[in-house]
Amino acid sequence: MSHNTKQKLIVLIGPTAVGKTRTSIHLARLFNAEIISGDSMQIYKGMDIGTAKITEEEMEGIPHHLIDIKDPQESFSAAEFQQIVREKISDIHSRGKIPMIAGGTGLYIQSVIFDYQFTDAPGDVEYRTVLEQKVKDKGIGPLYELLQSIDPEAAKNIHPNNTRRVIRALEIFHVTGKTMTCYQESQSAELLYDIALIGLTMEREKLYDRINKRVDLMIDAGLIEEVRSLYESGVHGVQSVQAIGYKEVYEYLDGKISIDSAIGNLKQNSRRYAKRQLTWFRNKMEVNWFDMTDEKDHRKIIEEISEFIAGKLQLKSN
Repeated sequence: MSHNTKQKLIVLIGPTAVGKTRTSIHLARLFNAEIISGDSMQIYKGMDIGTAKITEEEMEGIPHHLIDIKDPQESFSAAEFQQIVREKISDIHSRGKIPMIAGGTGLYIQSVIFDYQFTDAPGDVEYRTVLEQKVKDKGIGPLYELLQSIDPEAAKNIHPNNTRRVIRALEIFHVTGKTMTCYQESQSAELLYDIALIGLTMEREKLYDRINKRVDLMIDAGLIEEVRSLYESGVHGVQSVQAIGYKEVYEYLDGKISIDSAIGNLKQNSRRYAKRQLTWFRNKMEVNWFDMTDEKDHRKIIEEISEFIAGKLQLKSN
């Protein structure tokens, strides 16, 4: 495809609490864009506070997609995300608007913008059945350890409780002799879209401070109550509640740790996650970074970003 025939796409990434939501609204207004959430947890209904989900009010009338599309009991994968988002991108273009993905789930966003074929890797049903039986007998622990020894990179990106993905990664290795990481990296690195890829970053101390404050605000806003209602409605052992902000409070509700420990763990896990996100984006994508450390200069930063987008995609801003 020539540069001119690819659909234009703005992608805004960055670690948790860096200021993506506010920035995305400014940019959407400037470029007549609609926002697609690039967050693997905001798809879940009833999980609002812990995922820092954008509110009606904050949207300021800008259409948002891929928020509240699943129940917490349902699983969701990068492959499904890829399919839905690509359809949304075409749909937004067909209405004469510009799609913008905003979020922090690297693998999900990568799966959309590169020519990733999730379904290509051949499967082996018999082997899969054997692994599923092992999980029934001994739990996921031994298989996750096996994955860590074969493909540590994939193990880092797959939650130990995500049985289906752990098994899939082992199955790919079993069938192709290549790790899932290696298999994905050997796929086409061609960008499918005419893309402006913007990353927001911030001096680490300040980012960590913002994360800690954000957690306090979440607690004030009723995070414990939100999680308790999931807990009491029988949402257990599923992908959604393994998310940071939920698993820590579940441990408290299980009586394993105190409320103070849960809040401390939540802050620490969020800080670690932000660090992992930054490393991931720096290693996996050609990102144009903008530093958000000086909040007084937010307008200036927005101007710089919008100039970059306008130049990269040959767009006029409003």
